[in-house]
Parts: sequence; C-alpha cells; structure tokens
Amino acid sequence: MTTQTPPIPPPVVPPPTVPTTRRQRGIEAARARQAMWLLLPTLIAIALVAGYPLYRTIFFSFHSADLTAPDQATWAGLDNFYFRTEDGAIGFLADPQWWQAVKNTLLFTVVSVFLETVLGMIIALVVNSAFRGRSFLRTAMLVPWAIPTVVSAQMWAYMYNDSFGLIGNGLLSRFSEDGRGIALLAEPDKAIWALIAVDVWKTTSFMALLILAGLQSLPGDMYEAADMDGASKWTQFWRLTLPLLRPALLVALVFRSLDALRVFDVMYVMLGPNTAAATSMTGYARLQLIDNSLLGLGSAVAVAIFLIIMVIVVMYVTAFRVRFD
Repeated sequence: MTTQTPPIPPPVVPPPTVPTTRRQRGIEAARARQAMWLLLPTLIAIALVAGYPLYRTIFFSFHSADLTAPDQATWAGLDNFYFRTEDGAIGFLADPQWWQAVKNTLLFTVVSVFLETVLGMIIALVVNSAFRGRSFLRTAMLVPWAIPTVVSAQMWAYMYNDSFGLIGNGLLSRFSEDGRGIALLAEPDKAIWALIAVDVWKTTSFMALLILAGLQSLPGDMYEAADMDGASKWTQFWRLTLPLLRPALLVALVFRSLDALRVFDVMYVMLGPNTAAATSMTGYARLQLIDNSLLGLGSAVAVAIFLIIMVIVVMYVTAFRVRFD
C-alpha cells in the first residue's frame, strides 16, 4: 500500500505594502484639505472685511475724488503721489510735511521700541524670579497697558501742562531760567520726546508680558546644570537665556514695531490734528482725508503707509529670520 504525499500549497505572496511615507503624505493631504474647508468661511470674511476696503483705497489713490462726492471720482494717475508741473511738483511726495511725518514716525518707532524692549526685559527677568509678592507685581505692571490710550494720553497732557501740570510746571520749572514751567508739547524739538515717554510708560508692560511668557517656557534644569558648572547669572543670561528667548523676543519686536509705525491716537489726543512738529504718517493721512476732504490724496497716503510698513516688516523678518510657527 503506497501513501500519497499531499500536494505542496503554493507560496503565499503578501499583498504589496504601501510605503509609510506615502501613507503619511496621504493623511497629511487629507488633513490639509479638511483644514482648508474649515478655514474657508473665515477667509471669505477676511476678504470681505479687509480685502474690499483695501481695493477701494487703492482705487481712489489713482483718482481725484472729494470725500463728500466719492462717486464723481476722475482718473488722476500718479498725480496724488507725485507729478511735476511748470509751477512746481504736486502730490504728497512733494510735501515737506509728509517727510516730516515719516521722520517723526521712524524716530518714534525706533526709540520707543528699543526702550520698551530693554525695560521690558529687565521687568520680565525680575518678575520671573521667585520672591514674595510676585503675583501682585505681575498684576500691577499691567495697569498702564490696561488704561485706554485716549485716557492715558489726556492724563499725560495735563501733567505736561506748563501752568498746572505736575511735570511741566512742577518738576521742570526747577530747570528753567525764570522758574516758570516748560511747555513740552508746544516746542517742536521736545514734543516728540514727550510722546515717546508716554508710549514707553504705557507699552513697556506689554513687552514685559510677552518676554515673561517666553521666559516661562525655558527649561529650569538647564539653569540648575549651569549653576553646578559655576556659571554666573550674567553668563547664564548671555549664553542661555538670550539665545533661547530670541524667537519670542523677535516676534514681540515685530508686533510692537507694527503698532508703533501706525501710531495715531497718542499724537492726536495730546497735540491736536494740525501740529506738524510731531505728526505721524497716519496723522498726515487723516489731515488730508478728513480735514481737507481729499479722498484721492488721503487714499494715496494710506497706500504709501501700507507699502512702507510692509517693506519694513519683510526686511525685519528676513534679517532676523523670524518664524511665526
């Protein structure tokens, strides 16, 4: 009796496997499509709220139009920006008051942001350390920033008054030759510095808060290892704290610089609408658009401000390699 050997089954070939990278790319693409659909209503709202006004501003910047009759706008080309005639140049680029406003804005931005960053860093380092009453100090330092800008500007305008102000008639009267108060806001060479002092007083706490948030994210064991190695506090600040704090610090600088370049309320409340000594770019735009009812010229100034700020921010982000993610 012979025995038959069972047939050998064919080898099982496993199904082709999809590479992990391809699978991950598919999942990421699906998530990206889902995120885009979820963001679509927000993008449409932003396009309607911000895109349409920007389009109308650019449209009127190339037209000659009056604020009371915008539907009667006529094509003007680049006349609102700069145009040379037999009698001289016209357009806001030929106006010395515009260039004075640019100078005031850049001086205000550079000095105020620098002082706010240095003072904010000092306050953040102090508040970040452990001591009794730290919670109260963290809350108290936000009081100047919490006060509305119009209220704080009016408050400082009273203190700067040379007749009854605490600063103008009180502290500064000791440095005057006749013993009278000094009108800081009335003198062109002093008004801009008085405004910078107000902005530094109000916004330093905001910078300190942003820097403090960055300090809170730094690992504590790193400083323990530095203490064991005998590194001084000054060395720890320059070699550990400042390099690791650089991304958060640069993002804070960008946002604060954006805010300073668009300054309007402090100058308008403390100096009024027609003070050329410390007029900002946005104040000049309001002067042409509202006071002079020149819709085309005011729109051209607004477009120029937009381009100036965009160029400065691009240079800022590129030079310091700021990442917002």
